[in-house]
Amino acid sequence: MEVDQWFWSLFPRGAKLPDEDTVRAYAEGVPDDFLFTVKAPNSIMLTHFYSRQPKAYRKYANRPNKHFLSTELLKRFLDTLSPMEGKLGPVMFQFEYLNRKKMPSMEAFLERLHAFFADAPSGYQYAVETRNPNYLSPPFFDFLGDHGLGFVFLDGYYMPPIGEVFQEHGAATTDFRVIRLHGADREEIEASTGKDWSRIIVPRPEGIRAAAAITRSNARKGIRTIINVNNHYEGSAPVTIERFLHGLGRTGQDEPPC
Repeated sequence: MEVDQWFWSLFPRGAKLPDEDTVRAYAEGVPDDFLFTVKAPNSIMLTHFYSRQPKAYRKYANRPNKHFLSTELLKRFLDTLSPMEGKLGPVMFQFEYLNRKKMPSMEAFLERLHAFFADAPSGYQYAVETRNPNYLSPPFFDFLGDHGLGFVFLDGYYMPPIGEVFQEHGAATTDFRVIRLHGADREEIEASTGKDWSRIIVPRPEGIRAAAAITRSNARKGIRTIINVNNHYEGSAPVTIERFLHGLGRTGQDEPPC
């Protein structure tokens, strides 16, 4: 299960971290063998405040974020997750698209990441998601492998199809991979569904087939695959999961049933 709740954390008055009682409720509400993947707070990943701000805080729009890649904030965040104990899986770092005003180059980005992860608490699984297609290159994946970081395959947000990324790069950077079947235009699919998330609106059979193929390949190599599915991907996360499980048992090009 992907926990997105604590991602939205950057506010003009400071970074907001999870309440430990809420974390404990998550941990106590699932079986002992359950695994959470948790998105780290965006207050760690954003170089600047979002350009869209409520009227009262418009002066903060596009201001530099002093918490960007703060290991001190990461340590505080991980402390709040302690009630999850062995149920905590990969902690995902979802970076937005970084234009050259926010990050001059991939090399500069990796340099900042190196300093950050060198000081990050050990004993955790970390995974990196980029929304810069131009970052997907051998130096990027070599960096992840050298630092023991997982890669997040993102199917959506104008990133290349995950099947193409897998075929070109493999992305076997550590002993686990994360696949996020996320989708692209959130507002469009919300309008199409009327927020009734019980049926498929936009079938994405190629993405499901690719996710299944990556999972099968990982299994043969002893690599754990974690699949996170969003309602916005096809219109119904539960139905998408059924389609993925159906496709997982096939090795051909049969389309999962709608």
